[in-house]
Amino acid sequence: MTYSIAEAERLTGIKAHTLRIWEKRYDFLVPERTDTNIRFFSDDQLRKLINVSILIQNKHRISTIARMDDDEINQTVSGILTSDDTSHDEIIKALVMSMLKLDEAEFNNIFNRQILKQGLVNTILHIIYPFLEQVGVLWGTNKVLPAQEHFTSNLIRQKLISAFESLPQPAPDAPKIVLFLLEDENHEIALLLGAFIAKDLGWKVYYLGQNVPSEDIATLVDYLNPRLLMTMFIIPRPKKRDDSFCEMLVEKNMTLLYGGNPKSFPCTMASENFVAIKNPNHFIDFLNHSLATMKEV
Repeated sequence: MTYSIAEAERLTGIKAHTLRIWEKRYDFLVPERTDTNIRFFSDDQLRKLINVSILIQNKHRISTIARMDDDEINQTVSGILTSDDTSHDEIIKALVMSMLKLDEAEFNNIFNRQILKQGLVNTILHIIYPFLEQVGVLWGTNKVLPAQEHFTSNLIRQKLISAFESLPQPAPDAPKIVLFLLEDENHEIALLLGAFIAKDLGWKVYYLGQNVPSEDIATLVDYLNPRLLMTMFIIPRPKKRDDSFCEMLVEKNMTLLYGGNPKSFPCTMASENFVAIKNPNHFIDFLNHSLATMKEV
């Protein structure tokens, strides 16, 4: 896998201009070049840059880092990442490195340390969600190798499912939320996160998973009478195929929460029934507001 200077900037937080200056001044950073003289970085180079960015964040001077060998850099970074005051940004970078190496043990160690330190919900909100956004796994933007994406997604998927199952059952009169992905939508991580959050807040969650035919949603709405629906739209969808789905939601006065790529949202009609969810905190606020509104009625 190779990375452009723009991708290296996004994954390390080091500005492209700074990378070019370092390349001129220090010999630890020598990117390769294409036939047309465009810089690119290998996996090993990117991992080293991530380590360097962590050291820079912790007040190490670049002139000092440039004189360190790889073992010194790795040991120093390891000490930083296992300390009690490691920043979220540093932890996310460590997860990126474990993903690049396909290192399951390291990924699990980082994840589990954070759960012990700040609990699962905060770990998901402040570490895992930003990590997935950064590497493009969350919205399917193909910024990593398919193998790396599957590796990361499956590890997180396993943890979310396990965490979901460990939560207590909601009250018998708890409000219902149905979470699903329509046909051809396969990026499930954000939806699983939504299911966990909803159940943790006391909602009765019906999780349908991937590739649910839109006509089945209408049947389920009649059967369950849920308060909310939740889905994600990543891929562009043919409008004609989803017109009936959108009309059904309005006809049944059903509120649909949706995330992902706003340009992929298939409903062209304006309606208060459709609510774009920007991030997990927005989702939490919406669910809590809905619960508070129900208690006032």
